[in-house]
Amino acid sequence: MKKTISLAMAAALAVSGAVTTVPVFADDVTNITIWSPTDRESIEAWWKEKISEWNEEHPEIQVSREAIDRSDSYAYDNKIATAVTSNDLPDIFYVDGPQVSYYAANGITVPLDDYFTDEDKADFVNSSMTQNTYDGKLYAVGATESSVAFYYNKDYLKECGVDTDDLDSRTLENPLTTDEVAEIAEKCTTDDYVGTHIIMDHGEGLPYALEPLYLSAGKDYISEDGKEADGYVNSEEAVNTTAWLADLIAKGYANVEPITDEFLNGACATMIGGSWEIATLEQNADFDWGVTYYPVNAETKKAVSPCGDWAAAISKDCENADAAGEFLAWLMNTDNVASYAAAIAKPATRSSAYETEAMADYKEGARALIVDQLENTAVPRPRTPSYATFSSAYAEAMTNIFSDAASNEEVDTDYVQSELDTVVDTFTEDYETYYAE
Repeated sequence: MKKTISLAMAAALAVSGAVTTVPVFADDVTNITIWSPTDRESIEAWWKEKISEWNEEHPEIQVSREAIDRSDSYAYDNKIATAVTSNDLPDIFYVDGPQVSYYAANGITVPLDDYFTDEDKADFVNSSMTQNTYDGKLYAVGATESSVAFYYNKDYLKECGVDTDDLDSRTLENPLTTDEVAEIAEKCTTDDYVGTHIIMDHGEGLPYALEPLYLSAGKDYISEDGKEADGYVNSEEAVNTTAWLADLIAKGYANVEPITDEFLNGACATMIGGSWEIATLEQNADFDWGVTYYPVNAETKKAVSPCGDWAAAISKDCENADAAGEFLAWLMNTDNVASYAAAIAKPATRSSAYETEAMADYKEGARALIVDQLENTAVPRPRTPSYATFSSAYAEAMTNIFSDAASNEEVDTDYVQSELDTVVDTFTEDYETYYAE
């Protein structure tokens, strides 16, 4: 059968000084589809530019992207779930870091190791490689990371007698302790201010932002192999950590409800907040503010920080994984990672990206502190296919614990233990039902 020429796929090559049009036949074209969440206008423009650049240079592999609205937080995940059951996934789709293990364990995504060299992998920050690896294989790769740090309103803290010069001088080797955080919160809590902000939301923000406190105390939520929660999230260390958090609520030093922009609007003195807050504060804060490293357990003083972000994976339904892998390797090169990170205002995953002009803002100040954490103390959330079940159970338990502490103005450690035991039971049932060998 005669092949028809796809005019949009024609490539121009210079031959002996003359431009010759080399036709690419429709049957020879591999079409790669991508699904990813919508984002700010700057990143949507980035996608349009990069896909156009790739398509022009690679007429044999043509890429298209569907940007999926996340105004309904479940719309994206639901669309993927529907496509999984109907075997109609796109070639490439983006997944949130904690879900990499779920998709890998269920055979929904395929390994990417063949598409990235050892040199490439070494250039990505360890937290990103760890997050996206399951059972020893790389299943996703992302351009950006995230972190959480301790923000403080210098103007207000000075009024309360807190030495902000001391806070400014803290290093990764000498971070604030949980005792110091509580002392500052107590000094700064008044009728108009709460001392600190510790709750991002009543969902994934809780396990994401608070996990380092548990790790610093000595126990993660779940075992390293992702199979056990008993003895971890309900351990003595975990109960003590949870009780410390709940005590901030009980004493009125923090609000139980996650008030949007509470720190920015001058309603709280300090905040455990995400790396994305830096740009917001730079643009909108009308007070002098600072940021220092994530607090450590007062006894162990072990420094840990959160991390994790969306990453691209190749689906089981991709008919030409090598073509998709070739595109991903290009998409995640140093220059593209740097320009993507700059456009979306997040830290980059590749160390070499920080040597580019696009990431010049990360050389000093608050952003440099975030990079310091990512390179030295970042630990991804537990890699287990039952993470979603754990996350929702933990968030519900913590909400119950915080609400109880607020109502009674004291912490009931027996109640804390009971709620964390329930998290263990929920996780264990899910893991043993679907994943235990």
